[in-house]
Amino acid sequence: MISFKDVNKIYQVGDQEVHALSQASFTLEKGKLTIILGPSGSGKSTLLNILGGMDRPTNGTIDFDGEQVAQLSDTGLTNYRRQKVGFVFQFYNLIPNLTALENVAIAAKLNGNDAQSESYLEQVGLRHRLNNFPNQLSGGEMQRVSIARALAKKPQLLLCDEPTGALDSKTSLKIMALLQQAAQNPNTSVVMVTHNPTFEQYGDQVIRLKDGVIDRIDDNHSPVKLEGLA
Repeated sequence: MISFKDVNKIYQVGDQEVHALSQASFTLEKGKLTIILGPSGSGKSTLLNILGGMDRPTNGTIDFDGEQVAQLSDTGLTNYRRQKVGFVFQFYNLIPNLTALENVAIAAKLNGNDAQSESYLEQVGLRHRLNNFPNQLSGGEMQRVSIARALAKKPQLLLCDEPTGALDSKTSLKIMALLQQAAQNPNTSVVMVTHNPTFEQYGDQVIRLKDGVIDRIDDNHSPVKLEGLA
């Protein structure tokens, strides 16, 4: 379980203090998909960056299975990101001169899983695209590669930053189906950040952010399942 407790993030902009996140508290369970929902500027990216160890809170505690993430050294945060966290971004961030298989293999090698790289692409329905370069893939296919790359690290925390933002509605649902599938792993907690309220129906938990404050947390006991779309 991952626990956020009274987390604040304050930026100094000239003489002004900007409270990007204020007293944020919630828990994430493994085997669950959490949707973090809010408009632009609500603090979603700040929260995601702190969760992923890419930024530090001004104060507050982040407990990851007993490990205090906010207190880790720079080296400790690097190891945390490498060993426990997988990232999926809106614009894929694939290496353009590497094939789909090679993009996944780089991440897989971090955890010694490079021999299984093909299986992760097969898991996202891209076995027939192993040797294609990113510019030979559609947007949806590139996002599938980025998900396979993240899963190849066998992360305990899979963070997805607007992963459907550059995709059409039909392809977006297929990506959501893959994220639901990933969340079935009892060792992985999946978090998706979005500004689109359409996607809240697919999560097990919905955290609503407004102006850096958690406005509401809802448990969804009957999320809409997208089996068969992935």
